[in-house]
Amino acid sequence: MSTYSLALRDSSTMLRRNLLHARRYPSLTLNLLLTPIMLLLLFVYLFGDVMSAGIGDGGANRSEYIAYIVPGILLMTIGGTTVGTAVSVSTDMAEGIIARFRTMAIHRGSVIIGHVIGSVLQAVISVTLVGAVGVAIGFRSTDATLLEWLAAYGLLILFATALTWVAVGMGLISPNAEAASNNAMPMILLPLFSSAFVPIDAMPGWFQPIAEYQPFTPAIETLRGLLLGTEIGHNGWLTLTWTLALTLLGYYWSKAKFNNDPK
Repeated sequence: MSTYSLALRDSSTMLRRNLLHARRYPSLTLNLLLTPIMLLLLFVYLFGDVMSAGIGDGGANRSEYIAYIVPGILLMTIGGTTVGTAVSVSTDMAEGIIARFRTMAIHRGSVIIGHVIGSVLQAVISVTLVGAVGVAIGFRSTDATLLEWLAAYGLLILFATALTWVAVGMGLISPNAEAASNNAMPMILLPLFSSAFVPIDAMPGWFQPIAEYQPFTPAIETLRGLLLGTEIGHNGWLTLTWTLALTLLGYYWSKAKFNNDPK
């Protein structure tokens, strides 16, 4: 069997293992999925009238605020999903299962690849479910073409892949699941400090550069441009740059830590 065939076979086995774990222990997945849904409902129905005052000329209604907030919630959903990845990887390391895999005749990288692909699949499913809730409460994207919808899904998949590789690295350096969850918390907090809920212009002047140049804001603005027809501008290139940089950083960090870990 060729090296490629061996890697594909073993990665598929590890992917199946991680999906079975997610099915048998759904509490973490449900908690991470319910958080963005609750935030969506909270900000729309409790804070929607107040928060919409910062949109446009201040005359936005609730339906317009729903359209504004859903892209940000979708990116937040991806960030939350990757927290589960960090916890899963850390748990495998702490329980010694990865050390045992290293003694078996399997492709070395398949263990991590299984985690990455499994996490991306869970992120796509979670985004779809949260998006369905958004549509149910009034989100509409009537102006987006099929190509723009496909580009939006592609952006979400690429962003999920980038954050997943970073989450794998966080899981590998964490001594236990609790530490992994804490280390990955920026994945959930960063969207709160972005343009997910209010425009950058409505934020304090000293805070605007922080919100504008972090990875979530350009991704959110690009997603809004694809789905709602707003101007994307330089955000598309910034999103691709962030995505590529985070993917490479997470990949080489995870690879180095996985290969050098003595456990």
